[in-house]
Amino acid sequence: MNIIRKAGIGAAIAGVIALVAAGVSNAANIAGAGATFPYPIYAKWAEAYKQETGDGLNYQSIGSGGGIKQIQAKTVTFGASDMPLKAEDLEKSGLIQFPMVMGGVVPVVNIEGIEPGGIVLSGDVLAKIFLGEITQWDDPAIKQLNPNANLPSSAIAVVHRSDGSGTTFIFADYLSKVSEDWKSKVGAATSLEWPVGIGAKGNEGVANNVKQTAGSIGYVEYAYAKQNKLTHANLINAEGKTVSPTMESFQAAAANADWANTPGFAVILTNEPGAESWPISGATFILMHKKPEKPEDSLTALKFFAWAYKNGDEAAANLDYVPMPDEVVALVEESWKQITGPDGQPIFKGM
Repeated sequence: MNIIRKAGIGAAIAGVIALVAAGVSNAANIAGAGATFPYPIYAKWAEAYKQETGDGLNYQSIGSGGGIKQIQAKTVTFGASDMPLKAEDLEKSGLIQFPMVMGGVVPVVNIEGIEPGGIVLSGDVLAKIFLGEITQWDDPAIKQLNPNANLPSSAIAVVHRSDGSGTTFIFADYLSKVSEDWKSKVGAATSLEWPVGIGAKGNEGVANNVKQTAGSIGYVEYAYAKQNKLTHANLINAEGKTVSPTMESFQAAAANADWANTPGFAVILTNEPGAESWPISGATFILMHKKPEKPEDSLTALKFFAWAYKNGDEAAANLDYVPMPDEVVALVEESWKQITGPDGQPIFKGM
């Protein structure tokens, strides 16, 4: 977690990585915006890439909804979203999409006396809490899952995202798969009409609110839970097994994903089968224009992503992200041929 501190999650609240190549001649500055979920690893990669090449990254950590809007408006070279766009939406906007890294979303709680992993929740109970149907920590449904836990007779304070968020999409997509009530009443999107709770901006905002509010529950990307020393809940997965959020359980969820045959690599890794699978796993995606107005900027960005795939696995693992498998990276780099210059030829020809 020292690495995360160095990357500066706290700085993400301000929302920008500004690693401009000051003092380096002919250096470029890559402009991107979107998901807060991958911010720590993008910051770490950007720091190393700038040292190696002189090219900097200006990444606005504004949430997936903002990232989608900015790439559609052509105000950035790339957008970042934890919610994959559908093939028809990609085509409509002239975009391609590819996964950059995987991770997990975890429920986090602030209950006196409960240690990390000291409480187990099922998908159905989690949905009822966020629907406002379970309002006390000593509710019989929670006690049944945690017969040996000393659960207080106190109100549950729900914390959710207030901004357009891919983390919200992944969380809500999971709840929609395990709860018909959630699916019909709320559904899955980057922004929701929340039945209960208070809103907070970014993974950082939810983490800070849960940390400061006794009796609260929220959901954040795993690295933020660790960075903020929050108490995560364990979950009962699709196989009925109790699992903890770990690299192995995130990888298990991704093991059977059909990346090759899913248009736009739009794989959603929630409620996946497998005894070891963490049920709220997901990838984070990059969005780029197929016919960019500034192909030289797009080429600079693609070189950064190629470098990250080749050199960034250790840093990703250290920050509790799951690197993309080599076979998926090969498919992604093949897809980059769709990004062409004025002559109609692919702009990326390898590193």
